Amino acid sequence: MEITDNTFARQFETIVEEGLVSVEYSFQEKKIFLTKINTPDQFDNEEFVSQLLSEIMAIAIERKLKVVPILPKIVVFFKKNPAYKELLPPGIRL
Repeated sequence: MEITDNTFARQFETIVEEGLVSVEYSFQEKKIFLTKINTPDQFDNEEFVSQLLSEIMAIAIERKLKVVPILPKIVVFFKKNPAYKELLPPGIRL
């Protein structure tokens, strides 16, 4: 899956047959807040969202960002993927 960072719209994007999938974000210092996931209905499933978030976590690692999970889906992702817990800022508990 190829993820593009659309800095103007403040969202990570990927194109699927059914349209655009995006994860909206905001920044504060060296933290990224993932605020909204927009997917066509048929892609609103745990497997696809997990793959999408794994790609975004790789970007966060590359950019040395901490990830603040705002959405329940992202909290679930962190709980199921403990390898990414190092990306959580100090003081954030799931």
